[in-house]
Amino acid sequence: MNIDPRPLYTRATEQIAALVATVRPEQLAGPTPCAEFDVRTLLSHLAGGTRRIAVVGAGGDGMAVRPFLDGVEDDRWSAAYDEVRTEVRKSWADDARLDALVTVPWGEAPGRIALSGYVMEAVTHTWDLSESLGRPLVLDPELAEFALGIARRVLPDERRDDEELPFDSAVPAPKGRRLRTARGLPGPATAQLSRTRASCRDCATSRSALSHTRRPPPGSRRRGCGW
Repeated sequence: MNIDPRPLYTRATEQIAALVATVRPEQLAGPTPCAEFDVRTLLSHLAGGTRRIAVVGAGGDGMAVRPFLDGVEDDRWSAAYDEVRTEVRKSWADDARLDALVTVPWGEAPGRIALSGYVMEAVTHTWDLSESLGRPLVLDPELAEFALGIARRVLPDERRDDEELPFDSAVPAPKGRRLRTARGLPGPATAQLSRTRASCRDCATSRSALSHTRRPPPGSRRRGCGW
């Protein structure tokens, strides 16, 4: 895979920024597709996860960065997200970072693969936020297709039994749900599974177009999140 994912990542963050700009104060305490997150917490994770990949791009230890951004005032989410996505653009400006080996939640990978994974991550949480806000904007289908391809590349079926990999097996889905089920979650109509979903507290959840899940406690098949 020799793609430069930076333009796609920029588009993905522009899409998120447009959604964040639509958030009204009364929506911040509202539910999201992940039972552990309200809208405010999802925004915190979007900003914190973006800061993590910015640190990775700068050559730092992204895994030491908590994937949530704390202390943001309710009227500052757009500004906070713009700040961290600007950090990403600057930290990945050097072409050499695309081939440098970096560490991300699913393991060690060249920078271009890691950043592609975070396109997948961004698209995932874009869907989450859009659903939470009542779908105020039309989402970019090209980004979704790219993210699906990355999900299939970094999460092939033969790797799903790896105890170190924070993802469950892909599940069957109709065409409209391919992206999220590629990452191991059933369709949103399964309310009971939604209520019993494993914790999203450690990182990126999602019921989204591309949800990712972590291994459960003994005796449980569901997995929590691992970004």
